[in-house]
Amino acid sequence: MAKARLRPQTEGYLLLAPALAVYFLFAVYPMLDVIRMSFSSWNGLDADSSFVGLDNFRAVLTTDPVFWGALLNTIWWTALAVTLPNLVAFGLALALNQNLPGRSALRVVFYLPVIIASIAVATIWKWMYDPFFGLFSNLLTEWGWQGLVADWLGDRRIALWSVFVAHLWQSVGFSMVLFLAGLQGVSATLIEAARIDGAGRWRVFRHVTLPALKPTIAIVFVLSVINSLKAFDIVYGMTGGGPAQSTQMLAMWAYTQSMQLGDFGKGAAISVILLAVTLIVVIPYLKWTMGQSEADR
Repeated sequence: MAKARLRPQTEGYLLLAPALAVYFLFAVYPMLDVIRMSFSSWNGLDADSSFVGLDNFRAVLTTDPVFWGALLNTIWWTALAVTLPNLVAFGLALALNQNLPGRSALRVVFYLPVIIASIAVATIWKWMYDPFFGLFSNLLTEWGWQGLVADWLGDRRIALWSVFVAHLWQSVGFSMVLFLAGLQGVSATLIEAARIDGAGRWRVFRHVTLPALKPTIAIVFVLSVINSLKAFDIVYGMTGGGPAQSTQMLAMWAYTQSMQLGDFGKGAAISVILLAVTLIVVIPYLKWTMGQSEADR
């Protein structure tokens, strides 16, 4: 008697089932629970929470003295993180895609900061920024530029930008690898055909290389937005949100409300707002990118 065979579609679902179960348990369910918690009042210790409706959101948006500053810092951070590191990474990828001596070693050097734990990066840069014993202050003093020595992490006017420099140093390598992968996927036949037709380097880049990189650029943009909107560890390790909340981020403020102040409902509400901001930015961009891809076909 012949064995009954499952449909290919059913087999696919069965193969995906374990991964989907893990994803739902550790990603989807916690996210849904945070949304539920945002409508509740809970201190993290009581057995039960009480439903409070939109009170947490109302408190965050109207009476929280830190929220709007943290939102503004997050917007600035995201705008910088989407542009500066990716521009540097794109330039490095273009250079390291050429047949240069020691190209592989250079790729490794520029990628190494990515694999260092963010809290370790924060510790290293916090020492380098020390106004008395740090690397930057000592170098400026030796070069006779003592006037440029500043309290990089203690001055609220420059603290956020100082932390961002450390983030740039760590994040460039990741985008560089993605751009390198995209560049190596560009058709050499198309490039050669363009050169035969008399196109110079700029025209080849503009009309052949750049259009071929659209999917890579979309991926880099989305990942940069998501990672920057949830910026936490490097800021927490370098300044803890100070001085005077000048480097406070939404993700870190949600953590502070929940884990340090014991207001899990308010912390969850901030997390939900952060999720909404992320979706508002990412979904329209993905739709626009997909529309552009359809138009190019």
